Amino acid sequence: MMEANKTRNLFLSLIALTAIGVFLWWVPGNLDGYKIQILNLIAIYSILGLSLNLIYGITGMFSLGTAGFMCIGAYVSSLLILPEMQKDMIFILEPLNPVLYSAHAPFVVAVLAGGLVAALAGLLIGIPVLRLGGDYLGIATLGFAEIIRVVANNIPTITNGALGLKGIPPYANLWWNYGWMFFTLYVMYRLVNSNFGNALKAIRDDELAAKAMGIDTFRYRVISFTLGAFFAGIGGALMASLLTTIDPKMFMVIMTYNVLMVVVAGGLGSLTGSVIGATIVTILLEWLRIVENPITIGSLHIPGVPGMRMVIFAISLILIIIYRPDGVMGNREFSWNGLLGARKGGKSNG
Repeated sequence: MMEANKTRNLFLSLIALTAIGVFLWWVPGNLDGYKIQILNLIAIYSILGLSLNLIYGITGMFSLGTAGFMCIGAYVSSLLILPEMQKDMIFILEPLNPVLYSAHAPFVVAVLAGGLVAALAGLLIGIPVLRLGGDYLGIATLGFAEIIRVVANNIPTITNGALGLKGIPPYANLWWNYGWMFFTLYVMYRLVNSNFGNALKAIRDDELAAKAMGIDTFRYRVISFTLGAFFAGIGGALMASLLTTIDPKMFMVIMTYNVLMVVVAGGLGSLTGSVIGATIVTILLEWLRIVENPITIGSLHIPGVPGMRMVIFAISLILIIIYRPDGVMGNREFSWNGLLGARKGGKSNG
């Protein structure tokens, strides 16, 4: 029976992946650029949500440093894929460092480089900072993210300062973004369902008990933090190529809050919840733009209110926290067994 279920689940998963592939192939010729952009953002925010969920939802470390790791990944990747002619055009106040001027790499290598440099930064900051816990860790990582942003604003020979980087090649299309998303989801799934993942959950639930069981909690926390930083750097690299322009103001604390909303809305500790949360948050943020534009209904004219979108979004998040504190998925995961079991239960109850 168990083997039959595994075969069935594998078959259903292959059908689902094929359907997604067909959909991604269909999208460019049938949807406008705005809808395609939203689909791309869903994939990138899913990666960012998964990275933060590993740190916060799985390991129990309250981190607010996601924007800093995104910033590192975005700048490293962008500098590696920018052609020399474009570098000449944008570095007008001070010339780019000669080493970076001649540096160039294929897109996939540049994205990996952005993730690896972000992971190195996560390791370096994690070793001293992860000795803290709770709110203190959140404050420390928030300070780290702000330091990264300020440094990026003040090293024009590397980042072009406040002017940022423009004309970044738009390699991050649907195939790349969703490919990286599924790669991230697969790695996280294998990680969370391994002995390593069980140790992370034990640390989250009761760190003292985990220490008593012989788990080197500090080492596991550092590894989890570094892996989360790696995937946040990947997300930042893809975001830079998707938007084709970046500057330090993009990576303010509001970016971290957006990713935190994804994790909270989807469910702490749920990988598939992060994907669902990214879909909800991205669509809601875009759909609510309508409230900031003037609306005319017959003879009634309602002026747009700047900033109202974030007010309504914040209220929506508060309602989710009040009425669904565990998020959409809680700490559960989507599974074919659960879906088919629920349908059978519903039919039998009817």
